[in-house]
Amino acid sequence: MVWSLLTVVLVAVIAVGSVVTYREFTKPEPLPPGTPDRPALIAVNPQIAAVSATAPQPTAAGVSRAIAASLKNPALGTLTGQISDSLTGTVLWSQGADRPRTPASNAKILTASAALLALPHDQRISTTVVAGSGGRVILVGAGDPTLSAQPAGAETFYTEPARIADLADQIRRSGVEVSSVAVDLSAFGGPTMDPTWDRRDIAGGDIAPIESLMADGARTRPLDEYSPRVDDPGIAAGKALAEALGVSTDVAETTAPAGARTIATVTSAPLVTRVNDMMRFSDNVLAEALSIEVSRARGGPATLAGGADAVVKTLADNGIRTTGVTLTDSSGLSYGNLVPASVLDELMAAASGPTEPATSSGATSTAAGAPSADIDDKLRPMLDGLPIAAGTGTLADRFDAGTNPGAGWVRAKTGTLTGVSSLTGIVQTVDGRVLSFALMSGGTSPADARPALDAIPGDLRECGCR
Repeated sequence: MVWSLLTVVLVAVIAVGSVVTYREFTKPEPLPPGTPDRPALIAVNPQIAAVSATAPQPTAAGVSRAIAASLKNPALGTLTGQISDSLTGTVLWSQGADRPRTPASNAKILTASAALLALPHDQRISTTVVAGSGGRVILVGAGDPTLSAQPAGAETFYTEPARIADLADQIRRSGVEVSSVAVDLSAFGGPTMDPTWDRRDIAGGDIAPIESLMADGARTRPLDEYSPRVDDPGIAAGKALAEALGVSTDVAETTAPAGARTIATVTSAPLVTRVNDMMRFSDNVLAEALSIEVSRARGGPATLAGGADAVVKTLADNGIRTTGVTLTDSSGLSYGNLVPASVLDELMAAASGPTEPATSSGATSTAAGAPSADIDDKLRPMLDGLPIAAGTGTLADRFDAGTNPGAGWVRAKTGTLTGVSSLTGIVQTVDGRVLSFALMSGGTSPADARPALDAIPGDLRECGCR
């Protein structure tokens, strides 16, 4: 016991000595007399700073010099495009910009613009359940593909969607003894697939039959952006409700009787939220549904063709130049779509420009004709949905921050089909000037064309372009 105690004491002495020695050797040198006190820690105060209204004005010659080297890249194939000064609307560079080209998903810029111009920005879509006979309940579609079958509180793909789980809770509280579920898809008419679409794209995840009732954009994997889609979206949504209610998933299609009692209702996110989800992830299903929403608001048919027609008419009615525009669909899936780069750039310049564009001498208007006085304010929310270079959405894996100065500074809508690549958006230059651009490439592989296109707004980011 004595030896054990001595050992413990010895270890303690050594430990204390080691600590004292360590502190002595690591003690900082005394500060010289007069050394100021350590400054306070920096407090982070995140803010959104407006761009300067007096930033140096770029010139056409400056823009041409900045992008000259990138324009020589053969990966661009056949390139048309336009670059403008958002503040004045002045076109700073143009190459074949009035030539109609296949826009791919840049067609969604037209669809988003039409929705924001034609509809209240806070508009929501109500999906209802009405009581049928003999314990049957009928899920009535109203055109909201963001309705989610995810359980309450679970993550969803779309932002703040209505939920089937909420409908099920309301049904249970209604006191109706449910024996079966049916679905009413009568809100939409016409073919559910455009003739130019490839049905293989359903399994590929690019599109689904467009019906008035869909859940999670008809994805089989609700959280996967590239998930295969189902080929019977309305029935699939009805089955999700049946499962939530614990009844048979043998779901039939019917038409809700006039005057049927509504026993459950859920509402979608506001229009602006749905438009931005569509833009950020280039969601074809949501784009088509939004165009039909526009058509119905204008008193037109609730069909795919009616939606595409309503998009063009809405733009024209608001003074947007639509010369050369042909829309077969509203998502950009069809090679039959034709849009000049100048139209895309003018829409982007309008969205990013001042409420009342201060056109300078020689400037071109952001839109031909007589645009509505508040067109810029109505289009402005579209900028929030544009993917951020190297940050979000379809630009998350583009604009490598180590090689492209546009990373974080470019916001743009992408477009890709076989042999077609497009990019339309805005970039803030180092001088604080916002430039809009629309670039359309064809004839080369998108894998090669994308970085070649990205280089051009990267050049604009670095240039004062004076």
